Amino acid sequence: MKSLYGKFALTTIFIMVLSGVLSFVISNLYYQHSLKPQNDDKITNFALEISNYIQKDPNINLNNYLNHIGLIGYQIYIVNDDGVEQFFGNAYRDKTISKKAIDLVIAGEIYHGINQFPHKTFVTGFFANELKNSVGVPFTYQQQNYALFIRPDIKMMFNEMHLLFAWLLLTSILLSIIFVSISSKYLVKPIVKLNQATKIVSEGNFAIHLDINRKDEIGDLAASFMNMSRKLAKVDQLRKELISNVSHDIQSPITNIKGYLNLLDDEEKSNEKKQNHIKVIHSELNRLSNLSKQLLLLSSIESKKDLMDIKEFNVAEQIISVIQQYRWRINERELMLSYSLPETKLSGDPFLLYSVWENLLTNAIKYNLENGSIDITLTNTSDSIKVQFKDSGIGLAVEQIERIYDRFYRADPSRSKAVEGTGLGLSIVQSIVQLHQGKIVVENGKDSGTTFTVILPYKDPDTSNQ
Repeated sequence: MKSLYGKFALTTIFIMVLSGVLSFVISNLYYQHSLKPQNDDKITNFALEISNYIQKDPNINLNNYLNHIGLIGYQIYIVNDDGVEQFFGNAYRDKTISKKAIDLVIAGEIYHGINQFPHKTFVTGFFANELKNSVGVPFTYQQQNYALFIRPDIKMMFNEMHLLFAWLLLTSILLSIIFVSISSKYLVKPIVKLNQATKIVSEGNFAIHLDINRKDEIGDLAASFMNMSRKLAKVDQLRKELISNVSHDIQSPITNIKGYLNLLDDEEKSNEKKQNHIKVIHSELNRLSNLSKQLLLLSSIESKKDLMDIKEFNVAEQIISVIQQYRWRINERELMLSYSLPETKLSGDPFLLYSVWENLLTNAIKYNLENGSIDITLTNTSDSIKVQFKDSGIGLAVEQIERIYDRFYRADPSRSKAVEGTGLGLSIVQSIVQLHQGKIVVENGKDSGTTFTVILPYKDPDTSNQ
């Protein structure tokens, strides 16, 4: 049986049977080493009382007395020194006993046949209806020596009880199997549901609901599965958006390039117009180039989680280098730039952090107002550095702030083409900052503008490379 339900039920029944066998063996050992000697002592004491009673009253009717003892649940065998035998009570199944044992008892010794009975299971040992499985004591009656062998009549004592015990055993086994089957189904049912849900999720359908409300490990597993399913649904949605956005962002410049190339074939076009067309083509090619670079950088960030090139470097010099690189764009848009960048050493990956300052500065340029301002400040604390990029742009709505780190999300879609944005910059910034165990905070200004604050912890360069 391959099902979990069948395996669980069979395993439980096997454990029950094994437990029963082990309990039987343990109880047998207890009987052999403890109960059997105790039974032998009890019956010996009772036999001695019978012997003493007979010897105290020489006028007692021996046959009547021993018949009475037999009727209350004992099997008795007596033999005198002349070899005359008599049986009282129910008959023994096996009446054989050694002549030596009889002679020894007649001579005055006590025979402990129950205690000396061969080591078998206690069922056969305790219930063996054999003469040698008895206790023998001597007594004298009317000047003649006798040997009295006695044992409990187990059949008589348990005549009704053994049927009751048999029914109890059979009923308990059947009920155990039924309850095990029911409990197994109860335990395995949610696992079956989880298995079916897994198959549904593997086929790409994440809209599932598991009605498993249990306060145990299976309930926790079901809750974790539902949480995983929701996250997979979100990831799948992001994947679809990514494919759609990448396809659009690649197809759009390609279409423009093809269109302007067709226009260049028109010989009637003036040289000036052709030059303008070539500039547009270069612009679109730059757009494609930026998109591919950003995608490659994101891929590089994912692969660099354990391979960052940690070095100590001057953050202020790096940010100034980024400013110099984009000075022409700042001047082109007639923006006023101010910065306060005291010399500050930091341990991190210079290549990745350069992309952080570059993306934040280009965003401040792209989404600023004409003749606006950009303010960059760097401050130190005892355990971290704080870098702020503040612009005088139109700011962000609350719902936009919640999504600005999503890949390909643009806060101002109407201007995205004009500023040649890819929608990947802030996603890259967040990933790099998180790789450095830092955080990034975005705030809207009182009147207008946006402030991005990057907080990076100090690190010992020696320990970082370990």
